Amino acid sequence: MTQSPASPLPSPQERRRLREACSLTQAQVAVRVGVSSETVRAWESGRTTPRGGRREAYARLLTLLAEREQEREQERAGDQEAVAKPEVTGHQGGAARNTRPAGPAAVTPEHPAALATEDPAAIRAEEPPPAPGPRPELPLTPAQAFDALYAFCAPALVRQTYLLTGRRELARESVERAFQLAWQRWPEVARDRDPAGWVRATAYDFALSPWHRLRPRYRHPEPPPSDASDRALLDVLLKLPPPQRRTLLLYDGVGLDLPETAAETEATTPAAANRLLHARAAIADRLPGLSDPAELHHRLAELAATERLRAAKPTMVRDGSERRARFWTRAAIAFTVALIGTTALTLRTAPTQYEPPVPPGATVRGVPPRVAPGPLSDKELKLRAKLRGELQNGPERLAPHVE
Repeated sequence: MTQSPASPLPSPQERRRLREACSLTQAQVAVRVGVSSETVRAWESGRTTPRGGRREAYARLLTLLAEREQEREQERAGDQEAVAKPEVTGHQGGAARNTRPAGPAAVTPEHPAALATEDPAAIRAEEPPPAPGPRPELPLTPAQAFDALYAFCAPALVRQTYLLTGRRELARESVERAFQLAWQRWPEVARDRDPAGWVRATAYDFALSPWHRLRPRYRHPEPPPSDASDRALLDVLLKLPPPQRRTLLLYDGVGLDLPETAAETEATTPAAANRLLHARAAIADRLPGLSDPAELHHRLAELAATERLRAAKPTMVRDGSERRARFWTRAAIAFTVALIGTTALTLRTAPTQYEPPVPPGATVRGVPPRVAPGPLSDKELKLRAKLRGELQNGPERLAPHVE
């Protein structure tokens, strides 16, 4: 996000004509600008208009294509003049190549004997020098490509992350961690359709992590901006829910289209539109002067540029990424060695057969002792006599008699 006014763009028909005149496809233009082919198709049809950094990059590309077209037209016009006047090629003093004196001593290139008598060095001096052809462009090394991406994205990305979190140190740390991860996965990032979007999404995810509130250095808020209007705008932004804040920053701050904003926030297009509308309504409720999206984009750019945030050098980021990778690699190797040693020691010292331990004997308490039957009481004797004297119900008992 910058404070410079929006770059002028030609009409959609002129955009397509310039691209086709330079023999470029929509996919090639998309790679140079850092968007998808569908976005370039929408720009050339007039359905959408680029905004923010994408507009600046697209305008520079169209200007370069127009300059190349003018150069080709001038070269074509010069070739036509050379074909129309092949004998008029100037020498020193205004003399022409066909002004040699006539006579027997004059030798013209039309005679075969002239090539044998003229000086070869003079002939080579009269020949026009060959036109310098385009030098073959050497492919960039991974470090050079990473440094170019870092120089293009890091300064603006630090300012955007500051608007997302309201913390200067956290913004720098988030961008550095994102680029360190990008350097660790550089083959994947280099082949990505939008490397800048990959780094931006990683930085935003790290900056919005809820675990930062547990870190001692981020428990207390940082000093707000000095300007009252900037403080009010930043306060409103930080009170928005993180999904709405991120959607607003991508659409009104960075200048992405709604489908690209939805894809980067991992939401559907209607959900991203609802988040954007709610965020704009909350800002317009607190700050009525920012109800216009164009004015809101301008104020976000001013607030981001006021802090003068700077990113670290790309070499420091690459070195930090390599140090982090070496540290975690050594930690993984040490943990693996310790696990192998512990397993070997356990196998060496553990018994091969399980023997359950024999518990020691213990005295059982609380069991009443066994009591032998004693003499009957008077009451029990009366009850026994009563039971024996009374007749019992039922059939008579059969008692055997001895004969």
